[in-house]
Amino acid sequence: MRKITFYISIISFIGLGSCTSYTTDKEIRTGVEKDVAYLADDKLEGRAIGTPGEELAAEYIAAAFKKYGLEPKGTDGYMQPFNVKKSTSPHEEAVIGDAEGGITGRNVVGYIDNGAENTVVIGAHFDHLGYGEEGSLYRGEKAIHNGADDNASGTAAMIQLARILKNKGKDKNYLFMAFSGEENGLWGSNYFSKNSTIDLGTVDYMINMDMVGRMNDEKTVAINGVGTSPVWMDKIEAANTDTLKLVTSESGIGPSDHTSFYLQDLPVLHFFTGQHEDYHRPSDDADKINYHGIVKVVRLIERLVLSLDQEEKIAFTKTKDESGDSPRFTVSLGVVPDYLYDGQGMRIDGVSEEKPAQKAGMQKGDIVMKLGDSTIVDMMSYMRALAAFQLGDETKVEFKRGEELKTVDIKF
Repeated sequence: MRKITFYISIISFIGLGSCTSYTTDKEIRTGVEKDVAYLADDKLEGRAIGTPGEELAAEYIAAAFKKYGLEPKGTDGYMQPFNVKKSTSPHEEAVIGDAEGGITGRNVVGYIDNGAENTVVIGAHFDHLGYGEEGSLYRGEKAIHNGADDNASGTAAMIQLARILKNKGKDKNYLFMAFSGEENGLWGSNYFSKNSTIDLGTVDYMINMDMVGRMNDEKTVAINGVGTSPVWMDKIEAANTDTLKLVTSESGIGPSDHTSFYLQDLPVLHFFTGQHEDYHRPSDDADKINYHGIVKVVRLIERLVLSLDQEEKIAFTKTKDESGDSPRFTVSLGVVPDYLYDGQGMRIDGVSEEKPAQKAGMQKGDIVMKLGDSTIVDMMSYMRALAAFQLGDETKVEFKRGEELKTVDIKF
């Protein structure tokens, strides 16, 4: 009875109507706002895998897929349930599969079958941190982590692309996926990549949207994975008719669901509008989302996908795992780096309370130019410099605030 009642409520929420694609930016924005408002509402309690809130979110997405004419492509209608058994040993990974027991998550899978030879996968994870028991950067009392940007934003964008491509892309098939368990270690996409409901050999490429809801004033979009096919850069640049500021990286490996598909030797792209002070905190709420920015991301991906719709399957290229070069550190400055900044130094996008940077008076927008004896030219040089310090060490940080160069003492 609960599930029947729920279906009625969510169908009422997203509205009934004919499956016409959004043709205006205003219509896309309206849809995104509605989807984010539901997915990031307190009543879903943070959408942690295996919780009633995650199930409500999955049913909402399934109802949207049904409304827009997508065929079910899970193992149970639109759903692809999977079980995860977490090891009691910190040295062993969780076991993801079909065995009884453990945590039950669910991917949501919808399909546009155009009778084509190849299929494009477009996905986003919909789970989040629940009350922040694992993965939260918040240190206050227990609180719901709504995950509006991470990743109700990407899920909403994915839903809008599904309704658009239902009526536009005709020469490829399109598989739309909402993954669960991403926050725990890409569980849902990992499971699907090894238990796919379509032949992965027919997949042309995969597009992932994770945190696309905080586009800045410079209209910056990070696109990771451009090295996974030789066609990506030319196609992306041609699709960028809104002249967004694009920051690209080549690697197909990263902390999101595209990685699971790259490891199956498929070209991938990950769209991302940047980290912020609310990341993995209860303050990541719907009122802070840049909805106009999400529309820009949706339009960019729409143009890119349609430019490839009538072309042959694109080539795959292995890339260097840039994450493997990342140094490991035992201390933190207590800042959120601006990963979209492409100037000299490391620009700070957020400062954590009671951490070394905040205690020294550093602020959002400051650009770190020197840490100890190391000159900071980019993110990697900042991480290498930070890795040299241990708890209790003291040093100086040189940074720019506007046009002024400042130096402060730091103790880790």
